[in-house]
Amino acid sequence: MKRVILLCTVLMITACSSQKEQQSVTVYVSEDQVFSEPILKDFEKETGIKVNALYDTEESKSTGVMNRLIAEKNNPRADVYWANEPVRAEVLRQKGILIPYLSPNAKGIPEVFIQKAHYWTGFSARVRLLLVGEGVKHKPDSILAYTAKAYKDRAVIANPLFGTTTTHIAALFTLWGDTKVKTFLEALKQNGTAISTSNGESADFVAKGRYAFALVDSDDAVSRVHQKKPVSIVYPDQKKGEPGVFVVPNAVMMIKGAPNPKAAQKLIDYLLSRETEQKLAFADCAQIPLHSGVKMPQDIKPIDQIKVMQVDYEQVAQKLVEIQPYLKSWLEQ
Repeated sequence: MKRVILLCTVLMITACSSQKEQQSVTVYVSEDQVFSEPILKDFEKETGIKVNALYDTEESKSTGVMNRLIAEKNNPRADVYWANEPVRAEVLRQKGILIPYLSPNAKGIPEVFIQKAHYWTGFSARVRLLLVGEGVKHKPDSILAYTAKAYKDRAVIANPLFGTTTTHIAALFTLWGDTKVKTFLEALKQNGTAISTSNGESADFVAKGRYAFALVDSDDAVSRVHQKKPVSIVYPDQKKGEPGVFVVPNAVMMIKGAPNPKAAQKLIDYLLSRETEQKLAFADCAQIPLHSGVKMPQDIKPIDQIKVMQVDYEQVAQKLVEIQPYLKSWLEQ
């Protein structure tokens, strides 16, 4: 009888422990809180699992929570990291901070957006677009327009030392090689291209008619269209032989040694769902679903209708670190 009681007690403790694990999950987030928090609140309501979220600040520019994850490597407190682009994910993978997880909801996402060993999976993407002023007669259709005489002193680009502009340039280095990209950047500068503080500022400059066009993130471009600004959107480099549009997906990953692994997997599954992608498509960030057939606004193109730049995000991450000294020197010249 005592053995039966003891066995029941052990089973009850195990069950309670398992239930406790399912009741909460800790996620570090570099996607803007205004867009990510409603998704996480919906997850709480639908699953009953409490979400403890730590958000990056605007000042930390997506590196704050990443650096915290690195500092906590030997004593992990987070279960999941929701990154606003995959380069940070690659940094963490290379430092041994992630553990592979293949979500069933990754099915249907193009392989280029999934880390080959399943350390991270991409979803809901921004793409790099040209925002063009309404009064521009001959609209540019390639990023090479930055070097064209027709746009001398008429174009603006965000500071290449920060954000998605840096990542985009790093991607070009992996695709074109060092010589071609450096030649492009030197010609861009010689053509009188202005440097802004951010993609948002670039978009505002174009909207006010100060510059003819700018390379910006799709959320910045779509927001100006929604504001009825005198601008239009061009998906660059779509012709045969051209590189295509650079895609910046969100990325979600599981932390090695996660305190709540089962809840972590449920959250990852939720973020990778078609339902979450639809919500982010109709949010102000206007992110493009990576699953085909997801309902989305008419003013953004489905991913399968865009010629996408084919890059290896692992190589992009490595190149991003490598080119920092060159970009600093380029800016100072």
